[in-house]
Amino acid sequence: MTYQETLDYLYSQLPMFTRIGSAALKPNLNNTLALCEALGNPQEKIRTIHIAGTNGKGSTSHLLASILQEAGYKTGLFTSPHLLDFRERIRVNGTMISEEKVVAFVAQHRTLFDEIKPSFFEWTMALCFEQFASEKVDIAIIETGLGGRLDSSNVIHPLLSIITNIGWDHMDLLGNTLELIAAEKAGIIKAKTPVVISEYQPETFPVFLAKAQEMESSIVLANQKVNILYFKSNQQQAVFDVQFQFGELWKNVDCELNGAYQQKNIAGVLAAIEPIRNAGYIISDKAVKNGLSNVKSNTHLMGRWEILKTQPLTICDTAHNVNGINYVVKQIEAQHYEQLHFVLGMVKDKEIAKVLALLPKKATYYFTKAAIPRALEEDQLQAQAIQFGLHGKTFASVKEALLAAEKAAGEKDLIFIGGSTFIVAEAL
Repeated sequence: MTYQETLDYLYSQLPMFTRIGSAALKPNLNNTLALCEALGNPQEKIRTIHIAGTNGKGSTSHLLASILQEAGYKTGLFTSPHLLDFRERIRVNGTMISEEKVVAFVAQHRTLFDEIKPSFFEWTMALCFEQFASEKVDIAIIETGLGGRLDSSNVIHPLLSIITNIGWDHMDLLGNTLELIAAEKAGIIKAKTPVVISEYQPETFPVFLAKAQEMESSIVLANQKVNILYFKSNQQQAVFDVQFQFGELWKNVDCELNGAYQQKNIAGVLAAIEPIRNAGYIISDKAVKNGLSNVKSNTHLMGRWEILKTQPLTICDTAHNVNGINYVVKQIEAQHYEQLHFVLGMVKDKEIAKVLALLPKKATYYFTKAAIPRALEEDQLQAQAIQFGLHGKTFASVKEALLAAEKAAGEKDLIFIGGSTFIVAEAL
């Protein structure tokens, strides 16, 4: 099969959460363990850092990978979902896995898939481990797909775990309180393995503390180690000062991720450097600063407060739940523009009403849907949005919606594209 034929086979044969939702998930790690066993347990041949959280885990993963690359380490990076190409999920020093390796892996193990019947994510996880082991990476950053305790990535024994934050998302799968969601994320905390908590939340920190104590693991709260000061962002970068716990001050640090919400992610990453150094990695302060400054260049991260055009200013962001949208709306409010044009689409299993309640009423909306089964129909989205004072027309595709927004917008207007990772993917 060609690369495209291989992907078509996988999309059609293996249940995929991003397309069909919770029906794709398995309630245990059996399939992943069986795949890894058949491959000779490649996950045991690499050193890893494991990252979970409701928001920010993708940015955190890319920031850490960039820093480790700047420090001279061959760095694997596993993230999901992808935006433009499946191969974005598996990178070594920023370079995607080759099409040939994807095709060869599927061809070699197709019989195994037929026997085990893994989900799309379980299969991808096995490919990731084999790729990083065969490339002999010095370290691999592994982002969870969903949750933590039962996530397919949770077959590793990392040198460090990081939990970014806990918010309202996937409650049907993870629990309907922040404490229950936190308990699922806390499942990545391993015995005698340090864990960094990027954001202090009074409802959830006791859950992490109890789990860390149970596992005899040290726990680091980022805001007790690092304080991000004077954070300012423009279209190219964010600039800020960093005050460390023991008095050291870094002034005018810059980061290519310029969203205001990145402050807590950056604090978590900086708090993680010490335990990584304690695990034997040599990371200079210069490597840390360069890693922040060159994160997009090093890892090719897309879709985080990304400027697509300047006239009119056109921005996309993959935020898709209440916590993420709340930060995005605040950043939109901080921009200077005459009229806001909002290209909006969502998936059915999100807290749609709570997200709509946050969105700015002084905007023209372009209601649309991504080309996936989980997408909420544009007319249904419009009907719900009207109840919150949000008005605009419907469009059958993201392309049509964006073209209409571009046609209507003046040079001093702002076009924002978001509500779903898949809306951003199609816009890109």
